[in-house]
Amino acid sequence: MQLFYRKIGEGNPALIILHGLYGASDNWMTIAKVWSEKFDVFAVDLRNHGQSPHSKIHTYQAMRDDVLELMDELNIKKAVIVGHSMGGKVAMRIAMDQPERINALVVVDIAPKNYTPEADDHTKKHLSIVQGMLSIPLQEFDKRETIDQWLMDYIKEPRTRQFIMKNLKRNKDNSFEWKLNIKVIADNLLGITGGFSNQNIYRNITGFPVLFIKGALSTYILPSDKERIEEIFPASEMFIAPEAGHWVHAEQGEWLSETVLKFLTNDI
Repeated sequence: MQLFYRKIGEGNPALIILHGLYGASDNWMTIAKVWSEKFDVFAVDLRNHGQSPHSKIHTYQAMRDDVLELMDELNIKKAVIVGHSMGGKVAMRIAMDQPERINALVVVDIAPKNYTPEADDHTKKHLSIVQGMLSIPLQEFDKRETIDQWLMDYIKEPRTRQFIMKNLKRNKDNSFEWKLNIKVIADNLLGITGGFSNQNIYRNITGFPVLFIKGALSTYILPSDKERIEEIFPASEMFIAPEAGHWVHAEQGEWLSETVLKFLTNDI
């Protein structure tokens, strides 16, 4: 699949940014400009998101292959890969399956584990988000405020609703539609929040620096996840983003850009 991407920088090592669920490359451009001082930055729209093609298939294997295909197309033999949430799991799959393609790995606020509705409030929230997005008759609305009011029953946090509504596209008849492929995302949601049930075969992946970043106010990475992370990436480090929830790049963008740049330039 030919992914859409935005490039900034010239003549430096490659750094690829992979956004999270419901995200897109344009969410990362402010940070990309900072990183472009040292790297050629490629901010990617993953399949079924942003301006990339839609597909009925939405698995981590497929997303991994999409990114590797893009790297081949751009003649990028190795890259720094930064991934947030779902994009962090894609990044980890690339590092696990083809570590020779990785210069460094940065995983933002996600752990290499399954997040299930039975044990995880985050997955329950995602189920409510996609239910709200699917239920709203967008063709009947011509104002964003009305859409926001509809979504309140499904998405309580105003910041999350505003983030989700960045996916709205206005049509010529003044109605709206979702840019992302919400039907396929809903059909594959448990695979997206899961996706790591068969990863016990991975051990001791080394040879490049690995940084995990946890939002101080987020519970996507728990103390109990530390053992699993160190089992797979024994030389990894973890930094805590102060006063940040899951959306570290939106809530602590300056801290994130500076922290990652310092980590990468010290280790590469």
